[in-house]
Amino acid sequence: MPQPDRNRLKSLLTREQERFEREHPRSRALAASAREHLAGGVPMPWMVRWPGGYPLFVTAATGARFRDVDDREYVDFCLGDTGAMTGHAPPAAVAAIRAQLERGLTFMLPTEDAIAVAAELARRFGLPFWQIATTATDANRFAIRLARRITGRPKILVFNWCYHGTVDETFAVLAGGRVVPRPGNLGPPVDPAWTTRVVEWNDFAALERELAAGDVACVLAEPAMTNVGIVLPAPGFHDHLRAVTRRTGTLLILDETHTLSAGPGGCTLRDGLEPDLVTVGKPLASGLAAAAYGFSADVAARVQAAVRVDESDTGGIGGTLAGNALVMAAMRATLEKVLTAEAYVRMFVLAERFEAGVTAVIAEQGLPWIVQRLGARVEYWFRDSPPRNGGEAAASVDPELDRYMHLTALNRGILMTPFHNMALMSPATTAADVDHHTAVFRESVAALLGGTA
Repeated sequence: MPQPDRNRLKSLLTREQERFEREHPRSRALAASAREHLAGGVPMPWMVRWPGGYPLFVTAATGARFRDVDDREYVDFCLGDTGAMTGHAPPAAVAAIRAQLERGLTFMLPTEDAIAVAAELARRFGLPFWQIATTATDANRFAIRLARRITGRPKILVFNWCYHGTVDETFAVLAGGRVVPRPGNLGPPVDPAWTTRVVEWNDFAALERELAAGDVACVLAEPAMTNVGIVLPAPGFHDHLRAVTRRTGTLLILDETHTLSAGPGGCTLRDGLEPDLVTVGKPLASGLAAAAYGFSADVAARVQAAVRVDESDTGGIGGTLAGNALVMAAMRATLEKVLTAEAYVRMFVLAERFEAGVTAVIAEQGLPWIVQRLGARVEYWFRDSPPRNGGEAAASVDPELDRYMHLTALNRGILMTPFHNMALMSPATTAADVDHHTAVFRESVAALLGGTA
């Protein structure tokens, strides 16, 4: 099978970098200006990860497209790393947001929209009780706190190379069989081995072994790993996970923030999963910061028995702006009118088209690469078989090749998720958008292998 020549890859990267700088002078100037008062020149640290050396500065976005300050238009397959899975500025959500703007934004009191949102989340995920948070990170932190409180156990269990937002306990990986801070973990408050057990995804025996200790309050897991690339569960893994957590009295929390790409109720609804708690965030309010966490009737009863009303504001669960009126109006519109079952059907068709296009190019060139799909989310890998776990997935990362593919796409009007080769469909994505990517992917691969650039 052909393999990219590394010297050619370096030459192509140089050429693409020069093109990026030539065609994005205004973004370059703004990036330089931003360094005066923004640390690293960006409002959030990970924004330095964009492949051109500085980010594009955006002026406007609608549907699945946006424009930058250099007046260039892009097909957006990143979609705010799921935050804009609805598409940018969906009309139904915009109308609800505009109407609520004139009625007030935040009251520390509920609105009727909150009732409708909770009922719709219960219908989708099958869990009867819900609370609202500002981000999926908060939802995960709150779910972990509740699990610790009602089980009386100190530890959690996560999977190697998982990602659940900026939750301290989850920034842990395996190294030589030991739990250690994940590379890049900034200032962990304690050694994560004190708080966290870590096993590889799809490792049935390790899961049994680590839960047998009886000190784990909860397992926190995505239904399929996504933030180290799409790593799917092995047949029977979720049945085993549910059985062993029940047998050991361990709560099961499923983080559906990215796996919401699998359908209106994520993998929980699609695959008939039975978690004790679900967390979800990012696209719920069409781009406004919003998240939710739901729990079973049993968990709700245990929480109510364990939490005194007069201490409900000092338990480490809250956020003054969480569940504000503006967010609840946006969430209701998003759930009822944007991320509908009909929208998902269209998104799945486009994801299948994307998958087929990339797969065809890989086959044409005889490359040892594969494609994985999870509903409306698609990713290609520079390896010849699907990774079985997070460790294998992390070992597959090729930063130089990733950067080439991302930068080549960006220079031709396509934005991919910056951390890996993942594309997400929105209700506004079109077949033409997908076909444009296939054409650019074919051109990029041909150049890489010595064909016509």
